[in-house]
Amino acid sequence: MRKGANELKSVELFTGAGGLAMGLELAGFQHEALIEWDHDSCETIRENQRRGFALVRDWKIYEGDARAFDYKNIYSPVHLVAGGPPCQPFSLAGKHGGFNDSRDMWGEAVRAVRELRPQAFIFENVKGLLRSTFSDYFKYVLAQLANPSLTKERKSSWIKHSLRLRTEGQPEYIVQYKLLNAADYGVPQKRERVFIVGFRADLGIDWKFPEPTHVGKWVTVRQAISDLPAVSPKKPRSNVSNHLFQAGAKFYKGHTGSKLDLPAKTLKAGTHGVPGGENMLVDDKGHCRYFSVREAARLQCFPDGYVFPVSWSESMRQLGNAVPVQLGKVVGQSVAAVLKKSAATDPRVMSEFYDGRKKLQPA
Repeated sequence: MRKGANELKSVELFTGAGGLAMGLELAGFQHEALIEWDHDSCETIRENQRRGFALVRDWKIYEGDARAFDYKNIYSPVHLVAGGPPCQPFSLAGKHGGFNDSRDMWGEAVRAVRELRPQAFIFENVKGLLRSTFSDYFKYVLAQLANPSLTKERKSSWIKHSLRLRTEGQPEYIVQYKLLNAADYGVPQKRERVFIVGFRADLGIDWKFPEPTHVGKWVTVRQAISDLPAVSPKKPRSNVSNHLFQAGAKFYKGHTGSKLDLPAKTLKAGTHGVPGGENMLVDDKGHCRYFSVREAARLQCFPDGYVFPVSWSESMRQLGNAVPVQLGKVVGQSVAAVLKKSAATDPRVMSEFYDGRKKLQPA
């Protein structure tokens, strides 16, 4: 359902299969553009659009490299820029390349904020971003987001630019970050992710991260999937979309599966396919099997009507890279609530600050 002209509008980079975008849609944001380079992920969203799935039906998908996107294609003022820059450079399970990894796209996140001048932004990434190894670079990312107009000089290193940001920068955005565990917000999965949230300094917005709602009362794997029909080697198929038995699961060192009466372990995408333990469950008899795509989708809070029209391994890759819909919704609602109360939704304020050439002043 399209929203009115006074509703909150957003642009999202690195959309993937749409977990964060769906959460923000549920929180009240209307997406003016969703940018994603991966064809299979775009096809997942398009297939659900073809099926008329209401939450994504009107999404505007731009398939291509975020570095090539021209923000002049966005004709409306934007309240929010969001996204999850590729996490592999900082993932504990990845190659730990950080800023030396060609997949590091934080510069594009900063460019989107600089050129669109949103009232707020929400970015999400893996826990590994907080490792001591990346401490200086993480501070640099935060400094860039706080001062997006102060761009890096040609041939200058990020280290030199970091120093310049500290000495010359005038905060255009007030930036906060926090490590959130999705299980603390009603997601049936222990999934720790760093959220970085900023508000334009001139708006004087007072905001805090939402308080956990499910500490001590976590949603378990059993609660999330108990109403799905059983699948097994003897009964590999079901009448539920994406709910098929996947053979090959086994225990091995460090991979012991998720227990039914706890939130699941973090679903993983993997560099070379799907690692076993995090993406399999242990039944009441102590046997293990892989989660079906539908079960994994529930652990990431995707609605049952949202289908994954690709192979099991590709579906699990998309799910393993996704933001849980519920977590995106909770954070998005907290941001939407303060934007609606502030001058950020006043058309006069929107018009005054939309021109990216105007230097923002701190409150």
